[in-house]
Parts: sequence; structure tokens; C-alpha cells
Amino acid sequence: MNDNSYIQLLESIKQRIKSSQHQVAMYINSELLFTYWNIGYALNQERDRQGWGAKVVDELAKDLKASFPKMKGLSKRNLQYMMRFASEWEMDALVQPAVAQLDKEASKGLESSHGPKVLPLVAQIQSADNQEGEIVPQPVAQIEDPDNQSGIKMQQAAAQFQYFELLSMARVPWSHHRVLLDKIDDQEERQFYCEQIIANQWSRSILMNKIDQGLYQSQGKLANNFVQVLPSDQSALVKATFKDPYFFDFLQLGDEATEREIEDSLTTQIGKFLLELGSGFAYMGRQYKLEVGGQEYYLDLLFFHTKLNCYVNIELKIDAFKPEYAGKSQFYLTVIDEQLKSDHHNPSVGIILCKEANNIVVEYTLKQTSVPLGVAEYKLVQELPEQLKGLIPSAEQLKANILKSENPKNPNSDK
Repeated sequence: MNDNSYIQLLESIKQRIKSSQHQVAMYINSELLFTYWNIGYALNQERDRQGWGAKVVDELAKDLKASFPKMKGLSKRNLQYMMRFASEWEMDALVQPAVAQLDKEASKGLESSHGPKVLPLVAQIQSADNQEGEIVPQPVAQIEDPDNQSGIKMQQAAAQFQYFELLSMARVPWSHHRVLLDKIDDQEERQFYCEQIIANQWSRSILMNKIDQGLYQSQGKLANNFVQVLPSDQSALVKATFKDPYFFDFLQLGDEATEREIEDSLTTQIGKFLLELGSGFAYMGRQYKLEVGGQEYYLDLLFFHTKLNCYVNIELKIDAFKPEYAGKSQFYLTVIDEQLKSDHHNPSVGIILCKEANNIVVEYTLKQTSVPLGVAEYKLVQELPEQLKGLIPSAEQLKANILKSENPKNPNSDK
């Protein structure tokens, strides 16, 4: 075997192992979350039936710890999180659409690979005292068929987990779920962050940062003309890919930074920049040269977006948005589409990042613009949280304190 063949074989095997490890990790995580959901559901059910309070959870945590001394995650606090987890993620609302579709197929009399007919899934997981069709997890659920109770219990649990592990929330680590439970009340917003965690492989600290920055509220909010100039099936996806504002606080630059300094810092910390942009961005270059009519033009930042299947040109401006910026970006996008874009690529997209953007001015500017353009603001330093204002000295106060320390008052001057 020659060296190239060996290297290719080695890389292929490594990729298979990594893929297998990832699948196993995802399966284990889903199993853990499924167990936690079931525990939380059971505790909620008993609490509602018996009317007991927090002391029972405290006692239960002690007994479980004694029964499973080597098992982590059975503290009183974690049990309370499980109860909230089961309450916030109602399984019937999450799983029912997928269940209904498979039941439709199963009801046609399809045979499984092992021979016996597959029972409709809803029938598998309904309980005798649950006439409204709520999906009830084991071990709480009561089974209708007394003649084959253990078999149906196993079938029921397997069916539930089969759909549970397909949910995006089932692939999110438990530590991240605790953050979501603490910080977010809205189910749709929580679902949004679950999908972002999976797509971008966020750590817990990154998730907390994105929530604090209000990513959910800013995603897809940039001013744009995408609906007017792109096909309907593409415009929604393009809009959802970008946000307003973007936070570049990781650059540690002051408000007086120049465009060149911002570009330098962004490309030096390209990993963090790509994280802020979101998944799917591939960096093509900075000050990317294009030649038209014997003249050279330089794009601030050029990317290719793998999901949108198009080039994305980002232009940085250190001042407020001006209508002439759109004309320049339109020229750049026209050249990109003529010189770089392939036939199978979608139209290139331009994003103008400014310190400030007057939405009315932007709206008027983009009305007659024929290429896909969006305008968003960027923040170099996040504003001080409201609760900390007054506790931390302002720049003026710091300056006054420094001057005072450099010119201390003579202690004997009043004598």
C-alpha cells in the first residue's frame, strides 16, 4: 500500500470512529434526558395527586442517594430541575405530530422486519385512565392490555424513546437545559436555543452569553430587501441567517476604533467572529481583490455560506449608515456574481455593518436596490447592565480620581 492510500484509509477509519463516538454520546445524552423527563413527570404526578411539597423531594433525594451512591444527578436541586423539565417540555405536544404520521402508515397494515404487525403508536402509549390521548411515560403509565402487560410496556417505552431522541431538545446537554430553564420562560424561544446549541456546538458559557445578548430577539431582525429581490423559498432562510445587532465585544476595542483596526481584530480572532455570525459561514478572505475594467477593488470581508449556497460580502463602517454605502455594495455583489458565482450558486448577499442605522433611511435606500442587501448595527462593547449602573464609576469619575491621585492635596495646607 502506498503512502497516499494508507493516509486515506487511516483518515477514513478515524472519521468512522469519531462519527461512532458522536452517535454513542448523543444516544447516551438522549437516554439520560429521557430518564430525567420520566422522573420529573412521575414526581409531578404524585405531587399533584398527594399534594406534598418540597420536603418530600428532599427526603426522596436522600433515599435515592443511599440506593445509588455512585450515581450523580440525584440531588434535591436536580430533582426539582427534572420536575420543571417535564413541566416545560410537554411530551404530547412535541411528539404527537411525528406519532400521527407514523400511525397513519402503521394503520395501513405494514409489517415490521420481524414479522408481526406494527401497532398504531398512539394506541401503544395511551393509558387506561387517559381518555384524551395524552402521551404518558413509563413507569407512570398504566397499560390497557393485561394479557401482555410486560411486552407492551417494553414496546411503549421503546416507541416513546424512538421519537424522543429525534427531538432537538433530546440532543442538548443537561447543563444547557438547566440554563434554559433558569433564563427562559417562552417555549418557542427555548426551542430556538436548542436548535442553535446543536447547530453551533455551543458550550454552556456561550449559551449564557447569547441569551444575555438577546440572540432570539435579534435573529432575522436586520433591515433588508430580501423578500423583494429573492425567491420566496430563499428569502425567509436568508433573513433568518442574519441578525441585528452583532456583538464584537470579544475584540476589546473602544468606540474610537478605526475600520482597519476592527478588520484586523476580527480576522485575528476569526473563530470568535464566525461564532458570532452563526453556523454555515466559510471565511474566504479579507480585503478580497476584484478587478473591473483595469481597476482594483477590495472587499472588506468575503464569506461563502454553505447552507445558503451563496457568497456573502460584509462591509464594515465606523459611522452611521449612508445611502451611498448601498450603491457600493450593490456594485460589489454584481462583480461577485459575474466573476466568482457558479451556475449552481444562489445570488450573492451583502451585509453592511454600521455603528448606527436609521431604519427609515435604510428602508428608503433599499426600496430601489436590485441585489439582496441587509443593514445591521454592531456593538464593540456591551452597555453596562442597568442593575450595575451607579455601582461602577463612569469614565469621567475615573478620570477625576486619577487626576486627584496625581495631585494629592497637601495635608498641611489647611493648617
